[in-house]
Amino acid sequence: MANYFPFITEEHEMIRAAARDFAQNSIAPIAEEHDHTGEFPLKTVRQMGELGFMGINVPEAYGGAEMDALAYVLALEEISKVDASHGTIMSVNNSLFSHGLIKFGTEEQKHKYLTPIATGKAIGSYSLTEPMSGSDAGNMASRAVLNDAGTHYIINGRKSWVTSAPYADFVVLFVMTQPEQKHRGISAFIIETDKPGFERGKTEPKLGIRASATSEIIFDNYECPVENRVGKEGDGFKIAMAVLDAGRIGIASQALGIAQACLDASVEYSKVREAFGQPIGSFQMIQQKLADMKCRVDASRLLCYQAALAEMHTEEHGGRFSMEASMAKLYASETAMYCATEAVQIHGGMGYSKELPIERYFRDAKITEIYEGTSEIQRMVIARGLTGLR
Repeated sequence: MANYFPFITEEHEMIRAAARDFAQNSIAPIAEEHDHTGEFPLKTVRQMGELGFMGINVPEAYGGAEMDALAYVLALEEISKVDASHGTIMSVNNSLFSHGLIKFGTEEQKHKYLTPIATGKAIGSYSLTEPMSGSDAGNMASRAVLNDAGTHYIINGRKSWVTSAPYADFVVLFVMTQPEQKHRGISAFIIETDKPGFERGKTEPKLGIRASATSEIIFDNYECPVENRVGKEGDGFKIAMAVLDAGRIGIASQALGIAQACLDASVEYSKVREAFGQPIGSFQMIQQKLADMKCRVDASRLLCYQAALAEMHTEEHGGRFSMEASMAKLYASETAMYCATEAVQIHGGMGYSKELPIERYFRDAKITEIYEGTSEIQRMVIARGLTGLR
């Protein structure tokens, strides 16, 4: 793909090429089998860490590649174009776990937890959602109570839909420390999953991204040292929302990769599949579908670039990039679902068959409209940014 963007440097192109080569050579051969079995692709995830993809934005001092948000978008699109499950794991490690610690963690926390995460030696996770608390974080029931000695928080509760939880070594956890304060009573903690009181619940039997393991996690009098609190008491909601800004850029990039894969497959199929004595790509109805897919994919890519540049700007000057992240996430996720639906239609019966990856793209695309803020939540964030109203 031609580079029309002066902000994409030679270094950016190098990481995009490296991600593309790894995805095609190492992930593509195993993607279908892992989707079928639901087995977590631990071997390739470790390899992604060795190549720097699990800590792209993490400073070199903590074991990362120390690249910018744009490099992250470029690499994640290439990985997700081949397999969205690997893209999910990569996104959680980079955006939801590492970004929060880079921005809000202490030096001790960064050295202790970022280094193994960024190098792929450990798996990170992020836990905000509960069985009865999704978009309404202020309704969470999990509790963290400081002990009498003031040395540990005692955590009890159940969290749900925790990506990578079955294999996570560390979890950034959000629980109530002051329930009467609602959103302002949430605090953030780093959880070590090998400690007593931590239990992994049932693994979710998901429609898509099946190789990305997702489960409940349960806390039963789990003792979390005070030094593992991220930020101050009550800072949790602020931290969670700041982290989700970065996370939404990750999901937008994942959705972009799925959409591009659908477009690529549809273009090739339209040239070789014949009907009525000619390639189906010569029919205007198919041409219309391909043209609409192309426009939406490229528009999504531009929104991803805009969001990445906004994140890079705010890192220098402070502030948030919520609207840009939500715009990218909203449009790219709906584009992924649109392109996947059209790809199935263009491929006809073969699009519905497991012989081709099209049906996997279709199943994987749907979750991008749901996690890290539904499309409805993204529209609310965008509108509030425009009006200033709450």
